Parts: sequence; structure tokens; C-alpha cells
Amino acid sequence: MTQDMTKVVQKALKNQNLAGILDRWDYPTARAKAYEGVDFQALRNKIADIKGGAADHLMDLAQTFKKNAEANGVKVFIAKSADEAKQYIANLCKEKSVKKIVKSKSMATEEIHLNHFLEQQGIDSDETDLGEWICQLAHQTPSHMVMPALHLTKEEVSDLFAQEVKRPLDNDIQKLVKVARNEIREKFFAADLGISGANMAIAETGTIVICTNEGNARLVTTLPKVHVALVGLEKLIPNYEDAAPILAALPRSATSQLLTSYTSFISAPTPDENGSIKELHVVLMDNNRTAMAADPKFKEALQCIRCASCLNVCPVYRLVTGHVFGDIYTGGIGTILTAWFNELKSAEDIQALCIGCDKCKDVCPGKIDIPALILELRHRTTQKEGLSFIYKSALQVINNRKVFHSMLRAASFVQKPFVKDGFIRHLPMFLSNLSEYRSLPSIAPVAFRDIFKTIKQPKCSEKAVFFAGCAIDFVYPKTGQAIVTILNKAGIEVVFPQDQSCCGIPHWGSGSFDMAADAAERNIKPLLECNPDYVVVSCASCTTALKKEWAEVLHAEKRDDLINDANKVAEKTYMFTELVSKLIKEKRLTPKQGVQISELTYHDSCHAKRHVGISQEPRDALSAAGYHITEMKECDTCCGMGGSYTVKQPDISMQMLKRKLENIEATGAQFVSAECPGCLIQLGGGLDKAGSKIKAVHPAELMLDKFE
Repeated sequence: MTQDMTKVVQKALKNQNLAGILDRWDYPTARAKAYEGVDFQALRNKIADIKGGAADHLMDLAQTFKKNAEANGVKVFIAKSADEAKQYIANLCKEKSVKKIVKSKSMATEEIHLNHFLEQQGIDSDETDLGEWICQLAHQTPSHMVMPALHLTKEEVSDLFAQEVKRPLDNDIQKLVKVARNEIREKFFAADLGISGANMAIAETGTIVICTNEGNARLVTTLPKVHVALVGLEKLIPNYEDAAPILAALPRSATSQLLTSYTSFISAPTPDENGSIKELHVVLMDNNRTAMAADPKFKEALQCIRCASCLNVCPVYRLVTGHVFGDIYTGGIGTILTAWFNELKSAEDIQALCIGCDKCKDVCPGKIDIPALILELRHRTTQKEGLSFIYKSALQVINNRKVFHSMLRAASFVQKPFVKDGFIRHLPMFLSNLSEYRSLPSIAPVAFRDIFKTIKQPKCSEKAVFFAGCAIDFVYPKTGQAIVTILNKAGIEVVFPQDQSCCGIPHWGSGSFDMAADAAERNIKPLLECNPDYVVVSCASCTTALKKEWAEVLHAEKRDDLINDANKVAEKTYMFTELVSKLIKEKRLTPKQGVQISELTYHDSCHAKRHVGISQEPRDALSAAGYHITEMKECDTCCGMGGSYTVKQPDISMQMLKRKLENIEATGAQFVSAECPGCLIQLGGGLDKAGSKIKAVHPAELMLDKFE
């Protein structure tokens, strides 16, 4: 990330209004209530089918729309580029001697910077929706696709309005709205032309659909003698009935409403007050959308209905908002659209802000895998631009087992002057910022791979290969010992291949699929060598690699000869608590009776819950082992670790950690647990730095003495 972007992030994090604005709304609760009684999965499947099918035939639908709309008296122009769209509107304005324009919400006009272009032609273009008007007065772009002025306080808005009306104003919101209404109302009557966007364009009937809450779009589209709708090709849908599922999802996902206040279907121009027919022009804009639709991976992004629910749940956006995390289109989906509608290079800094927690994927009504598409952007950027020398070198070291492990062993000696009670709380000079907000875990004096050789196990008929991952191997070897002990009690002998190395998740997350494939290739053979009954992993990130990513990255790198073996590993892979829960149900592990109940709260790792779907199993296993679980607020919201994210984006990471620690402390629990060593490093270090009595402990260590 560039130095300039780092400064912008730091500035945004200091703005307390930005950090708290979405929290005051409590979007998740409001959204859940709005969707009560609605089968969200079925609804999003319908939308994905409609929009995905439309993306396969964009130009055909555009021609069908044009034919049917023109039969109704509408003038339709298909613009290949942003310049063509702007020029068409400019020529129309010149033809009609237009001097004043009123606009209603349209992200497409923001995309092509239409206001600025028209201003250069000597044409005043006034926004009429409240949020857009505020942004126009502030000379800013929208920070949110549905609530564009979300980032501004009422005091800032009051100052903007006071400058506009040239008199002092107070900060009462209702009074400010009245001022805006009075100022904007006259503009409708003075305008020569109205410009709107559209939420949908129905090919079957040549109809555009506009959804708003303020009603200004109806004035924009009816009062001026000429109405121009600028519509991206991705808004096309085949049939009239296809609008229904989108109309059901859009308000619920955007603002947690059951319906928008105004939904307008416009199929033809209407009579003017003197009896003449007004002009209606629809500009269908491509601007690289057909190229996007032709891309087998990115076509999916055209299923977006612009509800912005992905922004509302994003832990990064919540801290910095759209003027940092985005360009014209904001947040995760904005990163993808920016890369296509502008250029790949323009999204380079923005995509680095995504932590890959997958929360946006869960709520997207268009069923878009936004994190996967951002990862693909990283992959393509890496292929085109390469990684920085330092980062590439670090990944190469991690991929070299002997060198990496030798460095970790050496570090265990070098760290000794700084270690106390298993933590490094202070580091000297230029390293001091690494331990500013959290203590760092010390590297274990003896790695698990060395300890394992000394563990005596009973001979059992079933075998489990244990894939430890780097953190358990070199930071939390006691967790590894606990796993071996518990599995032995269930009649499972544990095998630890000494040739195992990093799972490749750091390489995969950086977009370096070739190095991730190297990691998969090195590990597959050692894991399958003894033909185990299980492959046990106790790191959520590593579990994701084994269960999902190895086969995918090998396929991406055309190493198809290894995919069958990668799938065998995936089929045998269990996250530790997943297997323990299974063994308890099979009565192969028997919890001790009469154990003292301890209070516990559980943090769901992003990889565990949303990548491999493991959330209830650790709770079941810990409850059976005698722990009472008090759920924390936002138990499945990212803690900010994100693998290397905490190094690349330390300021954002630490703000996310601060929020998570507050939620943990509020439970009053004795322990917080997570089946992800990375999360434990983040949470444990944060709790230690804060002087908390709560300890972050892996489920395996908590359950060590809890079974017969």
C-alpha cells in the first residue's frame, strides 16, 4: 500500500464519527427483522439466476430493450464508453438549449463524472436527493452507495447549508431537511432537463424501474420537458416478473425496509402541461460491462443490485468508510467495479484494505463471492506487476521449510531478553510499533515437531495425521500435545509427518497462486503417505487450505495431476473440534462427570465459520467438556488478525482488535477461545497488553483433562 494511502487510513481512523456511524444504526439487527419470514437463500438464488443469466446476453437484452422502448416512443442510445455516454447527453443539451439540469440518484453519472463534464459545457447540474446534494455542496464524491453523505455530521451539514443560504443555521436535523427542501424545490421548476439513473431496465417491455425514498426522482422525471435515464447495462433484466425478487431484496438489504417509499415504472414519455409529449431518452452504458460479462470469474459481479449491504457489514468499511475504501463505488464490491470500470491499477490500493472475512458474501442478495473476486484481482495484479521484493522474499522463505524453521529456532534464542510469561511486551527502537497495541507471543523454546518425537502413544487401529500449521508447531506446542492426548483417549493414534510445512494460505491470500500451489504440492504426499483415517487440523486457516484451497489453486496453476490427491486430503480433513464433537456423539470420548464449570466465550474465526462452515461443533465440544459459553456481541466479526493483514494494515487491525476486546470483556468470562492460532495471537496479545484477567486459550488445551 502506498504511503499516501497509509496517511489517508490513519486520518480516517482518527475520525470518531466514521467509526461509530453504522454502529448507531445496528444494521444486522434491523436487517434480520426485515427478512423475518423470507427465505433469503431462495430469494438470492432467484436474483443470482436472473442477473447471472442476463449477464450472458447483455447486448441481446440491450437490443430487445431498445426495440420495445422505441415502440413506446422512447429514444434509446447504447453507449460503448463513458465518453460516448457523456457526449450524447452533451449533444442533447446543446440541441435543446439546456442550461439547468436536475438530477436524481445515479451512481452511473458519478462513475463517468457527468456533473463535472456538464459544468465544463456551461451547464448547471443540481443534485436533488438530500445526500447527493450535501456531497455536491461539499465537493465530495459519495461515501456510500445508498447513503452518500453518511460520513458527515449534522454540524458539518449545517455549515454547508449555511454557506449555501448565506445565513446561520442550527444543527436540528428536521430544520436542515426543511432548508434543503426549500432550496431544491425551485430547481425542479427552473430545470430544462432531468437526469436519473435506474435500478432495473426490463427488456420485455422497455421499462425502467426507479426505487427511491425521497420522491425527488419522480419530480426529476416528470417536471422537466426532457428526461434522460443513464443506465448501466448490468441493470438489464429479461422479463417484467424478474423485477419482483429484486424489489423484495433491495429495500430489505439496503435500508432494512420492507418497501422503498417510491417505486416508479416508466415505459413511455408522458404529456406535458400544454398537451405536447415530453422526451424520454434512455442511455444504456457499457463502459467495460460486456468485457466483464465475458470474463468467467468476474461476470458474477454484475449480479450486484447496488444495495450496499456489503458495506454495512464490512468491519473495515465501518472504520474508514468509502472515501478510503473505494473510489466512486465503495467497499468490497466497489473495489471490483473500480478495477473494471476504471482500470486494474486504480484498485490496487483499495483491494489491499479487504481483510477477507467473508461477511459481505453472507449478506449479498446477488450471491456474489466478493472476497474471492478481490483475491482474483490480487492474483492478476501479482501476475502483471509482481510482488514487492521484501514481501516476495518473505513468502519464499516461508515456502522453504528448512530455512524458515531454522530462522524460527534462531529467533527463539534471540527473543529471550524480551520474553516474560510467554509474551514479548516491548521491542526496541524501530521495532517498538509491533508491540504498541498488543503483546506478541514468544516462539516456543522447543517446537512441537521435536516434542512429538518424545510422546509415547498407544498402538491403535485408527490413525490420524496431524497437520499442525506453523503457529502450533512453533508458538503453541502445548496445543499440539493436548490434541495428541485427547485423540489417543478416543483410540486414535496420531502421526506427525516431519516434512510438513506452511499450508500456503499466506501465499494464496497475497494472490501468489504459484507459490500456494508449491505449498500444496509439498504437503500432500506426506499427509497421505500412511493412508490415514483422518487428517486433523487445529488451525482454521490451515483447515481452509486443506479442505478448499489446495484443489482450487492446483487447478488454477494447471497442476491437474495432483488434484485427486488434494481431494483425498480434503475428504479426510477435520478441524479438531469438529472431530471431537463427532467422537463425543459416537461415545468414543466420554466427558468426565462433576467437573467444575468455567465461564467461556467463543470467537468464531472467519476461516472456520465462513470458509469451511464450522461454528457449532467447537461450542458443542466445549459445552460437553463442562464449559458454560456466554456469547459475546459480534462473536463472528473479524478480530483484525487476517494473517499478514495485521502487518500490512496495523492501524485498521488494532482498531478491530480494540472493538473485539470490548465485546470479550463485556461477557465477564474467564476464558476466550478460538480454534485459530492467529486469532489467539491477536486476542491473547491484546488482552495481555490491556492487563485483562481473561485468557485466550485454544479449545484443545481447555479440554485436555475433561475426558475419561
